[in-house]
Amino acid sequence: MDFLKIYSDLLKNNMDHPEKVRKMIKAGYNLEYVNLNLFGDKDLPKSLRYLARLCMRFTLDPMKNPDNAAFVNVFTPTEFLHAFGMSPQLIEAYSSYMSGARCEDAFINKAESAGIADSLCSYHKTFLGAAMSDVLQKPRFAITTSTACDGNVNTFRYLADYYNIDKFVIDVPYEYSKDSQEYVEEQLREMVTFIEDNISKKLDEDKLKQIILNENQSIDYYKSYLENLKTKYFPNTLTSEMFKVFATHLGMGRPDTLKFFKILADDIEKYPDIKAKKRLLWAHLLPFYSESIKKFLDKNTDYQLLMSDMNADYLHKLDVNDPFGSIAKKVILNSYNGPYSRRANNILNLAKDLNADGVINFCHFGCKQSNGGALILKDLLEKNNIPILSIDGDAVDRRNSQEGQNKTRLEAFFEMIDKDEEETDNDSVCVQI
Repeated sequence: MDFLKIYSDLLKNNMDHPEKVRKMIKAGYNLEYVNLNLFGDKDLPKSLRYLARLCMRFTLDPMKNPDNAAFVNVFTPTEFLHAFGMSPQLIEAYSSYMSGARCEDAFINKAESAGIADSLCSYHKTFLGAAMSDVLQKPRFAITTSTACDGNVNTFRYLADYYNIDKFVIDVPYEYSKDSQEYVEEQLREMVTFIEDNISKKLDEDKLKQIILNENQSIDYYKSYLENLKTKYFPNTLTSEMFKVFATHLGMGRPDTLKFFKILADDIEKYPDIKAKKRLLWAHLLPFYSESIKKFLDKNTDYQLLMSDMNADYLHKLDVNDPFGSIAKKVILNSYNGPYSRRANNILNLAKDLNADGVINFCHFGCKQSNGGALILKDLLEKNNIPILSIDGDAVDRRNSQEGQNKTRLEAFFEMIDKDEEETDNDSVCVQI
């Protein structure tokens, strides 16, 4: 019996009763949290099982107490919200969980029927549809950045108008300079005043410093993990790697996130230096539901999923004595900000450092950056003799998946990179969809 389908059908059949749907979502996720605590995936390392529970908390907390929550995007500097004791509600995380519940299509249809363009990113459409359906509760306020999606700011403007809440948009310059850092730093100070005015509470700078210390320690643990990953096989899944995106962004600085990175660093030490048949770096978002891709990459000792470049978009420690300046620098120099060449070079460096045998670039439907930059990435990796496969799909909306085509293309790509290395030493191999 497909219990998830039954649950999905219940949600979809009750969309005219938003409060009931909201309660069912909370109940379902609370039940899943219990299940993760009691059981979880025993084939995964301890750290990834803990991560699954942690991300469920990230999702549940703002749903349980929306008045202490703020809508954010994946590049919002949430360190400040953590220092205020608030729960950031990440639109990308919420939409991912709605997709996990197989009800993303109902919310997307709601958004599109209200006039939202079908070309908009499905993360945004799902979240907007949940708002329009009155399933998503009103938060205290919303904070976003201009990185890296051109639809992002408009989504937050719509949400702020719909809920009649205040919003704050951080305008992130394209290039880094001292002037641009000062420009963002001033905005961050204004943002803190914005939060203080909304919740009638002053920022505790000692708490902010502790958040930064936690983040710096997390980065140390994560870099230790990545250093070991250069030579070790470590089980991974598309879902786990997606969860890491929430940890490296939304949860950075939280004590429970620091705990995850410590367990992760300890976990990989226990694995022997066994090289997988082929090691693969993932670029961009992860279609965690895709059976055709999961078949090849989930917990596969032959084709090891190393990581997504989204989990290494900025891995520099912050200055605890200059939190505003160092966070401003972090926001600007994120590899997803600025020219695509910045991100392409980051992917190249990751592929080299981690001894990747190939790169899989996921072109998410509605994401102009990933689709527009595919040829730039292709050319750069070709010059460095690193095989690349670009595949199209949707990380949220199952209806936009191309399971059959992706399966065929993955098989062809793996067949190519499985050839004797002598055949590819002098010629780059690239498959471009």
